[in-house]
Amino acid sequence: MTNAQATDTHPGELADVPGWFPPLDQMLFTWFLERQQKQGMSGDLLELGVYMGKSAILLGHHLQDGETFTVCDLFEGDAPDEANKAESTKSYATLTQQAFERNYLSFHDTLPTVIAAPSSVVAEKVAPDTCRFVHVDASHLYEHVYGDIGAAHDILMPEGIVVLDDFRSEHTPGVSVAAWEAVLNRGLRPVCLSTQKLYGTWGDPEPVQEELLDMLRQRTDVGLSVQEAAGHRLVRARSRGMKPPPFPPSRHYVAPVPASAPAAPVAESRAARPARPAPSRARRLAKDLLPPVVARAVRRARAQRS
Repeated sequence: MTNAQATDTHPGELADVPGWFPPLDQMLFTWFLERQQKQGMSGDLLELGVYMGKSAILLGHHLQDGETFTVCDLFEGDAPDEANKAESTKSYATLTQQAFERNYLSFHDTLPTVIAAPSSVVAEKVAPDTCRFVHVDASHLYEHVYGDIGAAHDILMPEGIVVLDDFRSEHTPGVSVAAWEAVLNRGLRPVCLSTQKLYGTWGDPEPVQEELLDMLRQRTDVGLSVQEAAGHRLVRARSRGMKPPPFPPSRHYVAPVPASAPAAPVAESRAARPARPAPSRARRLAKDLLPPVVARAVRRARAQRS
């Protein structure tokens, strides 16, 4: 993963916000959140690690009346240890709370509840059993991810969804160890695996898996496979040229000016062509007076020239 380029301009569309949020995961976030709403599930939303706000902006779009959306990130704050400080300096040097808030407010009228602190404090700030959706995308160090998963377990409602980012990226082995350890030893049940994220629950995964499979099988832009491992059904989805789902533009969106259509070529009609001049009277008379032998010779000479 390379650093996403930060900007100091207001985004016009979600695609303008720097960050790593592939179309497949945008579609899956939207599907899980809309499914919860259709089922009448009410609960808060939580994101640990926001970077420039790309996924937070999408989450905020699905906030229902009476719900609270909380985000937690170090921003410019001090890291809790040297390893986390080195990680933040390397990958998130351009991250500021001001940049996040500017991007978020381009799409929404109010900010979420912002915790500018290490993710380890979130359990003190968010009450247990209150969230229906938690996105964990903070530190990639094993010790921190282990704690974030434990916090998500306590904060989530029984049938809530947790999403673990970078669970199988080559540069984040700490996330991989913590994620699969949670599956094997801490009761986390996988629902779906995308190229980048693990979607899971501490509730019963089967009902949501069946609905998800029905939806994915109807799409032509998703590669789908189902495997079994350690007693868990693993639904694996990958993009096949997927486009991001529709998302409302920001208040700063400027529609592109349509390109001018090229002028249609004008077909030349026979009437527009200059008429061939009629042969003169003298030429017609000369032609009529030529002996047949001479006339044939003239015609042959003309044919040879052409």
